[in-house]
Amino acid sequence: MASVTNFFLGANSGDGFQSLFGRLAGEHTYDLMILKGGPGVGKTMFLSSLGKAMEEAGERMEYLRCSGDPDSLDGLTLPDMACAAVDGTAPHVLEPNYPAAVDRIVDLSRFYDLMAAKASRDEIIGLTEKQRDANARAYRCLKAARQVELETVAANQNAFNFQRANRRLDGIIARELGRKGGEPGRTAYRFLGGITCRGTVWRFDCADSLCPKIYELADRWELAGPLLERLRKDAVDRGWNVIACPSPEEPERLEHLLIPGLGLGFVTSRPGMEYGKKPFRRIRLDALTHTEEPGRERFLRRMAAALREEAVAALRDAKTARDALEAVYSPYVDFDGIRALTAIETGRLLSWRDRR
Repeated sequence: MASVTNFFLGANSGDGFQSLFGRLAGEHTYDLMILKGGPGVGKTMFLSSLGKAMEEAGERMEYLRCSGDPDSLDGLTLPDMACAAVDGTAPHVLEPNYPAAVDRIVDLSRFYDLMAAKASRDEIIGLTEKQRDANARAYRCLKAARQVELETVAANQNAFNFQRANRRLDGIIARELGRKGGEPGRTAYRFLGGITCRGTVWRFDCADSLCPKIYELADRWELAGPLLERLRKDAVDRGWNVIACPSPEEPERLEHLLIPGLGLGFVTSRPGMEYGKKPFRRIRLDALTHTEEPGRERFLRRMAAALREEAVAALRDAKTARDALEAVYSPYVDFDGIRALTAIETGRLLSWRDRR
């Protein structure tokens, strides 16, 4: 059975939609399909069918879940083949960097019945605006929640004993990071989860499947970022490929780090993002700082949680509008054409396996 993992390339935050799509491909990529086409045109159907076929062929699969609706797909990668297919439409617009040589557009919009869609113009415009308004409402709630949350973070970060934490990290690096040798490793950036229409979703199951040895960092105050970045650099310098998982609120700050080649993972755990399993080691970064006002902290956390609940409700409204929009488009789509194209692209990928 093929190995399957699930990550995200997008995330909802107080600063709007956060995207890692631009970091997906590079010179090491053999083929990237960028899917173009609007709601209901069959992008998820294309990706699901393609993924299932490659799973049945025994390929290792990575599914890229939609940040708005984690039951839907934004893309997939075939890590052993250096191939991928992603939705390249808004809010994660993507264009080829090395057309045909590396990445290419797969136009699904040609399967719309153009004149039939124009007949539903007013309904399509109205539902599109409803979806945009709901997403904007969600982002405003998340921004307010983030501002409240930062009130609880700053003082504890200032009091954090980084020297003691780095000494602890020295020991972990010495024990765990052997030297692979050869070329430096590569870093793949993925979100491990975030706020969705189904609430907060974290795919710690993927960390467990890739990394049997998990270090859990108990970290309520966003202290782990510099430590994880140091680990990432050390691992890459020693030749290991890593998966770096940033914070959805601040993509420049790491929250988790996976080193599959070593079966070694470092995950952050905090209220609302609990690892919830027995780790190999648990490191209490919280113990290296102090909380002077626990009552105020509890109040602010409750306030932030209430605002995030409002954001989730808005994301649900956005999904409802999106589902209605897809229902309008669906009768105007040539799904037989989509299935035929999927079969062609599946055959193309299978024909490329021999190049490895």
